[in-house]
Amino acid sequence: MGGLRPWARYGLLVVAHLLALGLGAAVLQALEGPPALRVQAKLRAERATFQEEYGACLPPGALEELLSTALAAQAHGVSSLGNGSGARNWDLPSALLFAASILTTTGYGHMAPLSAGGKAFCVIYAALGLPASLALVAALRHCLLPLLSRPGAWAANRWQLALTTAALLQAAGLGLLVAGTFVLLPALVLWGVQGDCSLLEAIYFCFSSLSTIGLGDLLPAHGRSLHPVLYHLGQLALLGYLLLGLLAMLLAVETFSELPQVCAMVKFFGSSGPLTTEDQGGILGQDELALSTLPPSAAAPAAPSEQAPAC
Repeated sequence: MGGLRPWARYGLLVVAHLLALGLGAAVLQALEGPPALRVQAKLRAERATFQEEYGACLPPGALEELLSTALAAQAHGVSSLGNGSGARNWDLPSALLFAASILTTTGYGHMAPLSAGGKAFCVIYAALGLPASLALVAALRHCLLPLLSRPGAWAANRWQLALTTAALLQAAGLGLLVAGTFVLLPALVLWGVQGDCSLLEAIYFCFSSLSTIGLGDLLPAHGRSLHPVLYHLGQLALLGYLLLGLLAMLLAVETFSELPQVCAMVKFFGSSGPLTTEDQGGILGQDELALSTLPPSAAAPAAPSEQAPAC
């Protein structure tokens, strides 16, 4: 494998990506196709029953026109079904959540601008807000990564671990911490409060939010009649969860991306040209692991067999 030319490595990576896409599509088609057909058949049966009972009272095409109008409004987050208040469509908490979904690239899709001015503002707001959000995340990352690396440095000093082992333990610990604090724990809270979703659906919502997939098919308190105070608190809590959880997820991804094993894989698929000074540093040569805090005996260079491959 190491003798492959760069173009062959890129081709291998593209083929693997296409195979992964095909496999995912095949699995989703097998899992979701039958339920979708059952829902479609149920909808057709309900429509036929409705037309049989009330068709004589409706002019031709009236039901289809009503359904088309309702579905078009629902696509923009506007609904008159149930006892929900119309003011909840674009009240301040909902607007804050929508703005946060833009700046975090989550994009739940539960709301969308209706006016031309709103659509134009979203374009300008995202164009200016996304770089500002990335700058904020970069600044917070620079401050927080050295703090999060101290447990790994302490473990390397305490048990005289190899630097690669300490980095792997640090990444695994941070990943478990983020998964427990920002996925499992919020999912348990959502499962207990929401009442109409399963634990799997709650975990699915938390992960899709933090990974910025934002499918939008499940939102807390969405479609339910809640007290306005509880509704507003829930929207604000979701706003804070998005901002803090996304930062934690990015810190975990950054830590894993600097592992020597990951750097070796990136180097394999990277250019075969000469390495730059930054590329030769690697995770263990950076200040994220905070090895400068170790005593000289622990911070001494490892044996050649324990040194991490340069990224």
